This record gives sequence, C-alpha cells and structure tokens, in this order.
Amino acid sequence: MVEGFEVGGVPFNPDGWGPPDSATTPTTTSNLPLNVPFAPFSRAEKLGRIADWTRTFNNPARSKNPSDSVFDFSNDESFPASADDDASFRLVDGKPPPRPRFGPKWRFLNVPRREAAVFKSSVDIQPEWNMLDQIPFSTFSKLSFSVPEPEDLLLCGGLEFYDRSCDRITPKNERRLERFKNRNFFKVTTTDDPVIRRLANEDKATVFATDTILSTLMCAPRSIYSWDIVVQRVGNKLFFDKRDGSQLDLLSVHETSQEPLPEAKDDINSAYSLSVEAAYINQNFSQQVLIRDGNKVTFDEPNPFANEGEEVASVAYRYRRWKLEEGMYLVARCEVQSVMEVNNQRSFLTLNALNEFDPKYSGVDWRQKLETQRGAVLATELKNNANKLAKWTAQALLASADLMKLGYVSRVHPRDHFNHVILAVVGYKPKEFASQINLNTNSMWGIVKSIVDLCMKLNEGKYVLVKDPSKPQVRIYEVPPDAFENDYVEEPLPEDEQVQPPTEDGQGAEPNAAANDVEDKEVEATQA
Repeated sequence: MVEGFEVGGVPFNPDGWGPPDSATTPTTTSNLPLNVPFAPFSRAEKLGRIADWTRTFNNPARSKNPSDSVFDFSNDESFPASADDDASFRLVDGKPPPRPRFGPKWRFLNVPRREAAVFKSSVDIQPEWNMLDQIPFSTFSKLSFSVPEPEDLLLCGGLEFYDRSCDRITPKNERRLERFKNRNFFKVTTTDDPVIRRLANEDKATVFATDTILSTLMCAPRSIYSWDIVVQRVGNKLFFDKRDGSQLDLLSVHETSQEPLPEAKDDINSAYSLSVEAAYINQNFSQQVLIRDGNKVTFDEPNPFANEGEEVASVAYRYRRWKLEEGMYLVARCEVQSVMEVNNQRSFLTLNALNEFDPKYSGVDWRQKLETQRGAVLATELKNNANKLAKWTAQALLASADLMKLGYVSRVHPRDHFNHVILAVVGYKPKEFASQINLNTNSMWGIVKSIVDLCMKLNEGKYVLVKDPSKPQVRIYEVPPDAFENDYVEEPLPEDEQVQPPTEDGQGAEPNAAANDVEDKEVEATQA
C-alpha cells in the first residue's frame, strides 16, 4: 500500500519573488538548508531568469537594480562558472541538413525558375493605347471547339522532292549545313497577301490569318516569351496580322527551359541571337534536304510573292477555309516545304530543324545520345522548346501535311555560331506527334474561336494582342489607326545594339527579313 504524499507548507513572499527572507520568517523556512541560494534547476537549462525582463547583459553601463540580487549567482561559490556560461552561451542547430529528394514527384521541385524580369514585352506599350481586356491562360484550358474538315480554295507555288538519303544521316555520318544565298524566302503578313485580298473581296470568308499567326494563338498557353498580333476589324471582316520585324518571324530557342540564357543581347547564346540563328538554320535546312535537280511539282498559280525569273525557295501555299459557325468562315494561308511519292501518291512534308548550341545548357550531348537514346534527346527538346515544337505541329496539322520532318542541327563548335552540321533527320506523322506531346486539336480551335468571338464584338479599328512578358495572360489594346505603319514613330535600336545576321567573316551583313522588314521583301538565307 503506497502511503499518501503530503505537501508541506508553501511560504508566501509579499515583497518579491522566491522564498521569503529567512531572517524575517524562520518558521516557514525551517525545512530549507541554510546559506544555499534558491536555484532548484540545472544550470544548463537556463531557467533561472526565464521571467526576468528587468535586467540585460548587453548593456553593462546600466546601473544594477538591488532587487536583481535574488537572481544573481555570479558571486556565489556554488556556481563559480555561471557568469562565463552566460557570456559564452550560443544556440546551435544540431539538426542534420535535409536529405535531397528524388523521383518523378520531386524532379523539378528544387530547380530555380528563371526570373520573369528577364523577359521584355515584344512591343512597346504606348501611353495612348487603351487596354480593353486581359485574358489569363487558365481560361484557355477549358475551351474546346470542333471544326469540320477544311476545303482548299487555292494552291500556289512549287515544291521540290524530298531527298530520302537525308534519313540516313547520323552523328558519325554528319552532313555540313549548306548556305543558300540565292534562294528567296517570304514572310508576308495577312493583309499584304494579294491572294487573301482577292479572297476577301470575293467574300470567301469573314476571318483571315496565316498558319504562323494561328499556331501562335493555338499554342499560347505554352508560350513564355512575349509576342504580339495585330487585329484589324474592317467592316464585318477580321484580319490577324503581324508587325514588320515581329518576333513571329523568328524561332524561339530554350523558351520553356529551366536553365536561364545570357541576358546580354550581343551574346551569341542570348535568346535573341539564338532566335536569329535558328531562323537561318531552319531556312537552310529546309532547302538542303531536297533533290535540287530542277524537277518541281507546280500548282494552280505560281508563288504570289516572287518576281518573274526570281529563284525562290521550295514552298507551296495552301489557302484553306474552315467553317467556324453558320455564316462565319476562316481562311488561312498554310505552308508546306516539300513533297515525296509514297505508294504512288503525293505526300506533303513540312521541314523544320531543332538546333543545339551548347550541350551544357540542355544537359544532353546530341553527338553521343542521338544514335542510342534518341527518345531522351526528343524528350529534352520537348521540355526546353515545348512551344516551338507545338507550333510546328499545329502548322503541319493546319496544312494537312502527311509528314513532318525534324532535323537535328548542331554547331561545329559551341562557340562557333556560323558553321553547323546536320546530325539526324527524323519523320513523324503530325496527328501521332500531336498526341505524343499532348496537343489537342479541339482545344487549339477553342482558343481561336474564343479570340475570334471576342474580336468580332469590337468596333471597327485596329487592336493588338500582347502576351504579357511576365504573366501567363494576353492583353488586348486599342491602338491608333496609324500604329505600326511607316509614319508611326517608334524608337529604333541604335545601330551598335542591333544584332546582325551571321556571316562567314563574322562581321555582319544586311539584316535578314526574318528579323526585319519582310512585307514584300525577300529573305536571304545568308548563314546557317
């Protein structure tokens, strides 16, 4: 049987904290040892002054309060090292550092994102512009719209046949990328296209655009860099245009990568320099993989932008019409770059080139991985260039191309952005590739339909859609009628800040139409 625990008397001290003075109340403290200070705790626990807010050790000049003596044990022989303990005490975190986490769930968790401040708007927003609306990309993910099969209104241009020997190119059997200085490329906007003007006069449709502009809208949720599209409402018709020297004429590189690119514009690996380089590579690649024997497949009309006797790049323009709703049709100019015979039937091809500039940025060396781990190389490109690949796929789908050929082009040396080699060429069926990269056709058309419906509610005039450089959203501005025209004043870059296209001697050359005025001008593919 356990005996009951009896609590002794607890003295009360009306004059302060702790037990009362033994001299005044000997009866209540007779059970306490004499000459022992009251400190029933371990000195390591630092509890003696837990509620003592009346004193500080950080200000030695402060006069001592006599009432502090009840807590001051520094002169007591029972605690000879107490003062030193207080002075040297430091709180140390003894917990081990967190272990790194691995696996699919944590793959991108600790990777720092590029700061949005690096990106600039593709067009300078003028003070007189009136912002009408801003649409977050999150609303695009819920859209879906199904369109019937399009009809071809007209085919123009001429196509050369694809060289099947290019399919056998490997990193060990690489092929030097040639330069096509005499072939002219055209990047004509919608309202400057004579065929579209003719179709508009004939009331063939309500909405007019090009495949480049439509693919930009369709893949907008994947875009990181800023872009802009000019919208003109004329009567009951809607024209989607691009500005002269627009970013849409260039090809983004590493847009969706986690690894930041150099910010200096004159750096050969800056976003702008790489986009100019990629545009040259793409143009030259699209001509090198052809059988250049003069044998061409011609169509209803010749190239509408070429002068007579002018040597033009292999390209065919398909003017196609989609029905958006009753009484509303959309006409777009779509491009294919080549043709080949498959089972005695003509198959249209689109030709595009991915470019490697420095393996340190992507983490995958194409020369080592393309033959043995081609899937890993493509997966890395899909991660770093998701928007560009999606736009190429959308353009192939719009043109109803039977095959899209992707070339893998790399620099001869990471610091040499003038000379390149083709390491491989791979073909994909657009619909299968779209499914592989999770590109939904109904979702793409849902975005276009929503933008068209929004713009059709606007009054007659000129507007511009601008992708916000730092947020996943697009803004609509009302702009003056003379905006982006020749007499509209915009501050040009100083000549020393303008990036010149690559040339063999590295000294720059005439600006290519991919980076400058391309309205009715030819583009010289001067450099890979």
